[in-house]
Amino acid sequence: MTRHYDHAEAQEFWQYMWDQEDVYALPEDAADPTYVLGMFPYTSGTLHMGHIRNYAITDAHARYRRMRGDDVLHPMGWDAFGLPAENAAFERYTDPESWTKACISRMRDELQTMGFGYDWSREITTCEPDYYRWNQWLFKRLYEDDLVEYEGATVNWCPDCETVLADAQVEVDEGEGESEDGDRKRTCWRCHTPVGRRELDQWFFTITDYAEELLEGLDDLEAWPDGVREIQRNWIGRREGARITFEVLDHEPIDVFSTRPDTVYGATYVALSPGHDLASELAADDDALAEYVETVHDESADELGYSGIETDARAIHPLTGEELPVYVAAYVLDDVGTGAVMGVPAHNERDHAFALEHGLPIEGVIEPDASDTEAIDLAAGPYTGEGTLEESGEYSGLESGVARERLIEEVDAIDADVTYRLRDWLISRQRYWGTPIPVVHCDDCGHVLVPDEDLPVELPEFVQTTGNPLAEIDSFVETSCPECGQPARRETDTMDTFVDSSWYFLRFLSPDLEDAPFDADRAREWMPVDVYVGGDEHAILHLLYIRFFTRALADLGLLEEREPVERLINQGTVLYGGEKMSKSTGNVVAPHEYGAETTRLFLLSAAHPEQDFEWTANDVGATYDFQQTLFSMVTSFVEDGSSRTERHPQDAYVEREIDRTVATVTDEFERFRFHRAVAEIRRLAGLLSRYRAYETPHDDVHRRGLLTIAALVAPMAPHLAEELWNKLRGEGLVVQADWPEPEEAVADARLERRLVDRTIDDVRDITTVVDIDDPERIELVVAPEWKYRAHELAREFAAGGATGRESESDHGADTDVIDSDSDPTSTLEDPALDSDPDADTVVDRILADDLIAAHGDAAVDYAETLAARPAELAPTLERERELEVLTQATWLVRDEFGAAVTVQRGTDDDPLTRRAKPGKPAIHIR
Repeated sequence: MTRHYDHAEAQEFWQYMWDQEDVYALPEDAADPTYVLGMFPYTSGTLHMGHIRNYAITDAHARYRRMRGDDVLHPMGWDAFGLPAENAAFERYTDPESWTKACISRMRDELQTMGFGYDWSREITTCEPDYYRWNQWLFKRLYEDDLVEYEGATVNWCPDCETVLADAQVEVDEGEGESEDGDRKRTCWRCHTPVGRRELDQWFFTITDYAEELLEGLDDLEAWPDGVREIQRNWIGRREGARITFEVLDHEPIDVFSTRPDTVYGATYVALSPGHDLASELAADDDALAEYVETVHDESADELGYSGIETDARAIHPLTGEELPVYVAAYVLDDVGTGAVMGVPAHNERDHAFALEHGLPIEGVIEPDASDTEAIDLAAGPYTGEGTLEESGEYSGLESGVARERLIEEVDAIDADVTYRLRDWLISRQRYWGTPIPVVHCDDCGHVLVPDEDLPVELPEFVQTTGNPLAEIDSFVETSCPECGQPARRETDTMDTFVDSSWYFLRFLSPDLEDAPFDADRAREWMPVDVYVGGDEHAILHLLYIRFFTRALADLGLLEEREPVERLINQGTVLYGGEKMSKSTGNVVAPHEYGAETTRLFLLSAAHPEQDFEWTANDVGATYDFQQTLFSMVTSFVEDGSSRTERHPQDAYVEREIDRTVATVTDEFERFRFHRAVAEIRRLAGLLSRYRAYETPHDDVHRRGLLTIAALVAPMAPHLAEELWNKLRGEGLVVQADWPEPEEAVADARLERRLVDRTIDDVRDITTVVDIDDPERIELVVAPEWKYRAHELAREFAAGGATGRESESDHGADTDVIDSDSDPTSTLEDPALDSDPDADTVVDRILADDLIAAHGDAAVDYAETLAARPAELAPTLERERELEVLTQATWLVRDEFGAAVTVQRGTDDDPLTRRAKPGKPAIHIR
């Protein structure tokens, strides 16, 4: 029997067995299964290490939940539409559909090779008509519910992709100023080409209708990373302030939004965005202004800086009646606030820069507080802080906050208002490879929705062309109006591919349903997604859109849940040479280069799922060696056959350690700390190897330990686990086995382990310091009962009367370590003990106990020691349990030091007893 684990051979056999047993298929009658989902991959051609890490996490959790007895929904599909596929097909002289299907076939084979346990019967592909039909159907439902708009708008335009971009698809380089005001370089999220602006008729989903609810809902997403929630808060960008109305001579009034209405007396001009209605009206009679507006549309705001054109219009200051010049300025964006600002150069950075550029007055109206000793030079820069109003009429002398409240309350032209940075979701794309928008444009009837019975509107055969390919295909464009029957034109824009992924998790519930996008009854039972894993780069794209879609579908009566995902996990980045793996930098490691199982086990064991980590050959090699070690251990056990049936003390220790490992690994799996779970399995494997080498092991104990390892490692290395399980004659398949359970209660498991580890460490330290090479006898003396009582009283008093020997943190707080071999039990500090009470009070409290006081001066000395820093006292075991644990562990001491070992209770007349403390026995070495 070979002792070398051949993953390729095991993979082929066990995947065949899993397929035969259909172990990953979710029963149709499952009631509220655990829904585990990784963000489905874009069909780019091959899987990269980021994909594998994502899917290793979801697969391990799904397998763990199955072993815990859950029905599990763990599906896979393909995000298959999009411009990259269209570009790739163009470069390869093929069509997007053929390219995409070839990519899917290759990527599916890669996922299956990795052994991920998906229910492939639920596979979906977003570029298939039976999927995107429902994109169109949902578009119609949203349109009918007034959540779709078609309007002319100044939009982001990528000249390389030749399509528009939603705001969230424009990347903004780091630099000075606020990104929402366009003061940074703006580039396309896919090709990084500088983004310009165009005026086009476009389709929008009115996600802004849900701005406040999307913002408020973030507070309830307690199982989402704080970083993602904060990114969404900032993107939604709720700002409280005031809407101020400026009358304009011979024109309609202008509304501006300001968070600082207290600076209104400092306004020296009004500026409009180039897309503002009044700017368009004025440009119609002003060629220079019209040319400037056109220039702004074609160039990015950062290139135009603080340029602007003064118009002939004059705004009337709502409090002073003064006439103010009206400018059209590139720095004012159409989609921020109202598209108009009151320019207050003395108290706003951007207004100040514009005023300097155009020679406008800078009039200070906020005097800094007296505590602000820094000299203010408004010519050099604005003062943007709070203070006291001056040169502000009847409001002079008021503090800024008070003035804001009174201005809003007393001035008719100033009203409290709230604005959001969030803009409606622009879904129009001038490309071929996407869902056709189901609209017909009729000269008589206007925009007409395609009837449901005519869905899907399918893509025509691909024709290579520049610009919008669909617009060049007459057979697609030319149609008849569904209402009047007259010749009409089909909409040639396709939907943003984020529409496909905004509801795909619902299609997995019933992928073959023919009369609805998803089964509403099943959604009521199975939603939300319990665990969703993917990158935080999707925080303001995919993750915001799925939240919007879920709410909109709930308002349509199709769903009950208003949040799609209960728990979100953002996987960290796999680094190589200190940089993210990337084809462009040439530092890519193929997922199969080191073997599928070694790769996925290493990815799980290297770090917490949310942490970045470095890929190193040495660390991967250690993971490979660990698999071989486990395989060899089991093979040796099966081949050797020698064992005993009579019980020895070390058997109890090993059984207890098996229980401790099961409890700890279970806890780590619940917390998604797979790296710590692997560390625990390594520890148990090391102990079993030592147990077998110490003397002939007990058959039941040894077999149980090995079976436990096989079960615990199964979610992370399933092929290996099946090999181990099969050799040990485990019942059935390990993927269908029950998760191990401790045979005895393990509430104090971490305390027990700490006691043994620290005691052995102390023995090592003593033999090193005293230079004892071959000790003959080692005596361990447990402290007397009264010391345990004193220790516990000191802890209770420091905690304000809290009781109990072990706090929740002792079972593993969410504090994390990166080293997979670190022992998470090495430090057990109690956060409840966060302050040191008066030492004399603590001593008095301890000595008030008769059992303790009976020990006279020794009790006083020990009480004073405890009282010195009671908040640092760690929880301990009870005395008899400590004695029992140390007795069971004596074989470890004998094995390491080759000495006779005794464990005894301390007595008052024993000199060693004076040194013994709870959790720290006295040690005497001869």
